Amino acid sequence: MQGYHPPMEQFPRIISVDDHVVEPPDVWTDRLPSRYREVGPRVVRAPVGEISFVGGKFSPRVGNPGDGPDADWWFYEDLRRPLLRLDAAVGYDRDEVDLRAVTYEQMRPGAFQVGPRLEDMEANWIDASLCFPTFPRFCGQTFTEAKDRDLGLLCVKAYNDWMVEEWCGPSGGRLIPLTLIPLWDADLAASEVRRNAGRAVRAVCFSEIPPFLGLPSVHDPGGFWDPFFRACEETGTVICMHIGSSSKMPSTSADAPPAVGSTLTFANAAYSLVDWLMSGVFTRFPRLVIAYSEGQIGWIPYVLERADVVWEENRAWGGVANKVLEPPSELFRRHVYGCFFSDPHGLRSLEDIGVERVTYESDYPHSDSTWPNTRQIAEEQMKGLDDHSVELIVRGNAIRMLGLDSP
Repeated sequence: MQGYHPPMEQFPRIISVDDHVVEPPDVWTDRLPSRYREVGPRVVRAPVGEISFVGGKFSPRVGNPGDGPDADWWFYEDLRRPLLRLDAAVGYDRDEVDLRAVTYEQMRPGAFQVGPRLEDMEANWIDASLCFPTFPRFCGQTFTEAKDRDLGLLCVKAYNDWMVEEWCGPSGGRLIPLTLIPLWDADLAASEVRRNAGRAVRAVCFSEIPPFLGLPSVHDPGGFWDPFFRACEETGTVICMHIGSSSKMPSTSADAPPAVGSTLTFANAAYSLVDWLMSGVFTRFPRLVIAYSEGQIGWIPYVLERADVVWEENRAWGGVANKVLEPPSELFRRHVYGCFFSDPHGLRSLEDIGVERVTYESDYPHSDSTWPNTRQIAEEQMKGLDDHSVELIVRGNAIRMLGLDSP
């Protein structure tokens, strides 16, 4: 019978398209030329001075001996960045999750070791996982902001080699590679996409709003990003944008508490989606695919509805008549995937979003993570959906998006 799907025997194994990895200390020291030993990324154990988070800006300070407890710090050029409880919060009570600096020994081993990660995935009903970086930040901003671009490029390539060979390689396909690009040069970015596509990588990090990083926007009249977009289209590489990948979290004022920005995390994804839908990029690259991670999905129907109205009523003066040739909502349903971990409102709006454009995540090991209860939470959230929709959301769409071999 057309449209018939057999009843579900058990909840499908989940493919999480947004998790995170805390890089082990030797990622760069093992791969960079010896001349960069004193300036490349390396871990130093040192006391903790003051750590503040004001107006969305994180300001840590290395202390003097005797100032306080030791933590593990990433040193890179002039950057000093400690490991934080927020980097690997799973396993701790919510009231213990704060901005304290920690050592690797104080983290759950699954945050940075393959074997324990696979064990934690198994306990959480996670079949496969796509992991964003920590020290490089969500799209490699750390290397983009550095002084030495030659070293930055080597750092990007070293991270990608580690991601493919050591993080994902031993996992039997359960850890899905997600690589970085040198954001400051679109031709170099295209080369890195092609290099990694040659070893079966089908996902790359990008900034949700590049101008916040001092980079050209997706509207750039000179087509700054076109070599990168072309390489992604030709290799079937999905452009993955995590909330915060523009290094600017939405908030309202410098004195607003972090809870304000945390509530508004979806806003940058909404702004970014409108950018892409009104840019003409999808006209020039009709097979390009983008994905939003941790942005939730409940906001999508209104944005699409409003974008369609603007496109229809205001395109004569809105600057899109000659480059956006069809309604934005239609572009969305061919080119864009959303992602959520807790969004009952979004699930009630699936018909308006399109069930084939929605993916799922566990956000391990961050403070928002649903580990170790991701399966139970997903079952409760989706108990009103038909089995076919559940299958698409928790794994089928991810398999299609990332070109995975379905077990």
